[in-house]
Amino acid sequence: MPASGRVTLGKLKMKSLAFRALRGWVFFQVFLALLLCLSAGTLFSWPIWAYWLLFGISTAATTIYFLKHDPGLVERRMAVGPAAEKRPTQKAIQTATSIALCTLYIAAGLDIRFGWSTVPVAVVVLGDVLVAVSFFILFVVFRQNSFAAATVELQPEQRVISTGLYGYVRHPMYTDSIVLFAGTALALGSYVALIPAVLLTLLIAARLVDEERFLCANLAGYEDYRRQVRYRLIPGLW
Repeated sequence: MPASGRVTLGKLKMKSLAFRALRGWVFFQVFLALLLCLSAGTLFSWPIWAYWLLFGISTAATTIYFLKHDPGLVERRMAVGPAAEKRPTQKAIQTATSIALCTLYIAAGLDIRFGWSTVPVAVVVLGDVLVAVSFFILFVVFRQNSFAAATVELQPEQRVISTGLYGYVRHPMYTDSIVLFAGTALALGSYVALIPAVLLTLLIAARLVDEERFLCANLAGYEDYRRQVRYRLIPGLW
């Protein structure tokens, strides 16, 4: 194929990827707004809209950056959820995780509706800060590990990443998810939503234990990396 043809094909693929990423972003933002507002029974909750804007801006900015600098990562991250997993154990874990995540948002909305929690404004703001920090950490993780797919599988030419945040814990992206879940509950002004956030943390732990079995069996050097970096999720603890 002539060079001009390859360039045109590459541009078409990039446009298609950008369109799919935009479509996914819009779908989730609409879904999130509906889930929160319907469960809260109001359109006038400032914690909901502050969180919604923060989440939307953060995900959009991250996606735009990696569309430009690492489109392969964006492609890999778009295959997400139970249907994208190839192994039955991960399908089951991801199904439970999806349900628990929706439960977190619904619990927060219902908490706003019925006033179960009395959360100070300072704590809500702290939650938003935690969400912002979690997205920054996620950005760093993606910069350090281009193989960070949303499913448990090996990528072509994948290798063990042991530097940066991966030198402290073996699964920094999962560690970051715990920060995001806790921050989400607080940002939405709900102590009740911390209960599904804890459940999500347990599901993350189950996911990474199964993922490590897969990586030890299929990724060269991962067993040595496990011995080098002792902690899976929380430095000094586990």
